[in-house]
Amino acid sequence: MTTQPTKELETFVNPNPGRDYTIHIEIPEFTCLCPKTGQPDFATINIEYVPNQLCVELKALKLYMWSFREQGAFHEAVTNEILDDIVAATSPRFMRVRAEFNVRGGIYTTVVAEHRDPSWEAPEAVTLP
Repeated sequence: MTTQPTKELETFVNPNPGRDYTIHIEIPEFTCLCPKTGQPDFATINIEYVPNQLCVELKALKLYMWSFREQGAFHEAVTNEILDDIVAATSPRFMRVRAEFNVRGGIYTTVVAEHRDPSWEAPEAVTLP
């Protein structure tokens, strides 16, 4: 196999750094392992961010997500790790990671973690008629 999982996140230059816009990424096949039982956990990871100077490259993000497949991690820890790593790579104006884990033992878990650049002010929301 030529493609391997990796924790390295590649980036590219934001083509429109003068404009606030949102990038939404949905990853429906995320897997990691329960640190207590070793059983697989399945989740949909949603990433929303307002880029600053850099954007995350999607193939690199796919390989990064793949790297968790054999890693034991609590839902809360893995969600925050993903946020921290992508923020470290891209320094976005704003980022939200929402991890919606499939049922385990009759319990669904959703973890939401956010980052906001202290110098960024969100634009006023527009309500259309």
